[in-house]
Amino acid sequence: MEFNKIISVTGKPGLYQVVSQSKNAIIVEALADKKRLAINTTQNVSLLENIAIYTYEEDKPLLEVFTAMFEKTAGKEALSHKESGKKLAAFFATILPDYDVERVYSSNIKKVIQWFNLLVKAGMDFSKVEVSAEDTSEITETE
Repeated sequence: MEFNKIISVTGKPGLYQVVSQSKNAIIVEALADKKRLAINTTQNVSLLENIAIYTYEEDKPLLEVFTAMFEKTAGKEALSHKESGKKLAAFFATILPDYDVERVYSSNIKKVIQWFNLLVKAGMDFSKVEVSAEDTSEITETE
């Protein structure tokens, strides 16, 4: 599973892996149940590698946040995203202590933790993902 092929689709729960692309749609596979479906090109889709979390200094790419969570939880799932907002914020603060409290909402934290748990369940190993992600970011910066 490649991190740069994982997407979130607006209006649909969960995360999806891009399998193929056609002229008018993206063929994706749900990480949770492995069902495939076509996502119309008019639907809003976000690549997880393009998402960042606001901090007081600079935005942190989601991959860096997931990698820190992976190390903190020793490769296991984090606490449930259904916990109280205070517990989620406290956990998130241990992962990313300088996150911007005013711009990162409780719903954002909940979604990040939910996505992390989905990826861990699907077998994503963030200790191996980081190297390939750095390689691709260097390529895009020089172009």
